[in-house]
Amino acid sequence: MHLRGCGTALVTPFRLDGSIDDAALRKLIAWQIDSGIDFLVPCGTTGETPTLSHDEWLYVIDTTIEVAAGRVPIIAGATSNSTHDAVEKAKEVATRPGVCAILTASPYYNKPTQEGQYRHFCTIAEAVDKPLILYNVPGRTGANIEPPTLSRLADVPNIAGVKEASGNISQIAEVCNAVPEHFLVFSGDDAITLPVIALGGVGIISVASNEIPHEMAEMTLAALNNDWDAARRIHRKYLALIQVNFIESNPLPVKAVLAMMGKIEEVYRLPLLPMRGDTRAKLQKVVADAGIVRTAEVPAAQPADFFIYESWQVGPHKIVLHRSSCGQCNHGKNRPAGHDTDHARWHGPYPTLAQARETAHNLTGVLIRSECRCI
Repeated sequence: MHLRGCGTALVTPFRLDGSIDDAALRKLIAWQIDSGIDFLVPCGTTGETPTLSHDEWLYVIDTTIEVAAGRVPIIAGATSNSTHDAVEKAKEVATRPGVCAILTASPYYNKPTQEGQYRHFCTIAEAVDKPLILYNVPGRTGANIEPPTLSRLADVPNIAGVKEASGNISQIAEVCNAVPEHFLVFSGDDAITLPVIALGGVGIISVASNEIPHEMAEMTLAALNNDWDAARRIHRKYLALIQVNFIESNPLPVKAVLAMMGKIEEVYRLPLLPMRGDTRAKLQKVVADAGIVRTAEVPAAQPADFFIYESWQVGPHKIVLHRSSCGQCNHGKNRPAGHDTDHARWHGPYPTLAQARETAHNLTGVLIRSECRCI
């Protein structure tokens, strides 16, 4: 399979009501292609795929196929920690004529042995007629695909390559030495794209290319063409942006940057929440310094109002403090103070956290008082 260069692990844009933002998704895909990206990867980790329903998963993949219209290859994400379910998902997505390959990660949570992972991937490969790109991301799955296992898997028909996101450059070097030349090794970490290519890798499946697709594609092509001076210039210019994408869990920073650029709404699905104020301020500075968004366009950090959520629906009477920017209290912050239901009440807004805490302390009948992560 001839696949190389920079591919974007696409975010999934959501509307404020939590539904998929079809218009934003289509515009993002078109912009990526127009910017010179080499291939697209819908429904990976960056796409918040664990929060998508089955129909939404297929919808994102089908929309990517439709907008791409054959202009770039598409590697569709299809992962499960159940081998049977992983096979069924791979078989379903393999029927899409616009899908060139399938990205599938190690089983998560189960923590299988090396032999268990080997059999898992072999079973999927035997069930479909599209090439597999394995995804090694032990920081999320809890299971590392070790180089000897990858060497065995490289000999399995239909297993074409790996996205290596272990972050262990020594392991990646061992992988590049252990697999045959036709086996594709992609970096799974933007920051180490250049060393992975220098070791024999064929490109990057990128998070940062959501924000800077032209620049990431240009850097990757320069490295593949042995123009290391040009590749290093681009890498140095955008390294701070690349690194800041992981100051909080992916895809929080990248979606925040895309929102600053006006390309999507900054909406996540639980269990992900908006970024903390301190890390958001750091992100805004990096984005402005990199010239991605002009300083005047970067939304200034607004002073947050604070709310109190009082509940007595289940168990003891309790109270939780929230910041207005918290995804858990988006509904409450728009309710008038004193709004009452059969089981809960929102109080606020309060201009300072100290005032919110004082009010919480003075509320009668409170048995539990806690603070959300946003505080």
